[in-house]
Amino acid sequence: MASVLNTVPSLRLSNFNNTNRVRIRQVFTPSPVSFTRRRLTIRATETDANEAVKPGAPDKAPAAAGSSFNQLLGIKGAAEETNIWKIRLQLTKPVTWPPLVWGVVCGAAASGNFHWNVEDVAKSIVCMMMSGPFLTGYTQTLNDWYDREIDAINEPYRPIPSGAISENEVITQIWLLLLGGLGLAGLLDVWAGHDFPIIFYLALGGSLLSYIYSAPPLKLKQNGWIGNFALGASYISLPWWAGQALFGTLTPDIIVLTTLYSIAGLGIAIVNDFKSIEGDRELGLQSLPVAFGEETAKWICVGAIDITQISVAGYLLGAGKPYYALALLALIIPQVIFQFQYFLKDPVKYDVKYQASAQPFLVLGLLVTALATSH
Repeated sequence: MASVLNTVPSLRLSNFNNTNRVRIRQVFTPSPVSFTRRRLTIRATETDANEAVKPGAPDKAPAAAGSSFNQLLGIKGAAEETNIWKIRLQLTKPVTWPPLVWGVVCGAAASGNFHWNVEDVAKSIVCMMMSGPFLTGYTQTLNDWYDREIDAINEPYRPIPSGAISENEVITQIWLLLLGGLGLAGLLDVWAGHDFPIIFYLALGGSLLSYIYSAPPLKLKQNGWIGNFALGASYISLPWWAGQALFGTLTPDIIVLTTLYSIAGLGIAIVNDFKSIEGDRELGLQSLPVAFGEETAKWICVGAIDITQISVAGYLLGAGKPYYALALLALIIPQVIFQFQYFLKDPVKYDVKYQASAQPFLVLGLLVTALATSH
């Protein structure tokens, strides 16, 4: 699930307009695939006006001076790597897995039926593997594949545009992660004794959402509002639903509440748009920083995050759970402080510091909400 299945930190990758790119190959087209080992070195594509797009960021994060730790996590500042398995891991962006894993924890807690025994712990671990390494790994690899031209502008040192991994190796990885994740989803339905395979269909739906988010012709990420909300829902709602369905029953109020929380996920996704303004603007993409300007987009971002959480606290208060509402409000305060200290000052320079500082309080708020709904 794209979420179950895909960003919070480092979630959002740059995008490019269908009219402004050269199509090399789609992952799911039935055209013949050559099994020779080809390495792709992507250059900046041309615009419709046949004006060359100048790569404006070739030295933003020189690989030679990068960090091996960053390389394994799949974040910027990564060292150049030749080991194919480390490169494969980098494409799955392990740094994006924890929010999905946490979503499963929240869903299990919200079910009220999780017990600390061997079977339930084993079920939850399998669900976390499905949500994180497999389906989020699928989502991130797929996204990098379809972003290969724009990454040649914004992040030319990444594995695909730099030619560190071949075309066939990337496509194989996408399919193996997808099929592995769907297989685990089916296993969990059997294990939980479901008459209707709800986890499998959640995984299938999340995988489809991941595809239309990254791939033409829909390519949801071309629209800042729709794309970022889809990303937020994938990282918050879908893993929560999977965890709750595994141990209990999904209810309409939970679906509404988690969908509302996905608006906060939209705000988190916007954080990652700022580092891609240059490429988005050159390729005509309507990310929110491009569409509204950096200053306005900053306030849209923090507003989506803070107002959503305040609204959820109000919901909990109205549901007769004042202590949980107060706990959630207490967790919002440090987020606002870090927004002013880091993000609102310079969203590009301090994006990592801001996310590392503020987002732990947001995910704790998710758990508070989950515990509140379980009682």
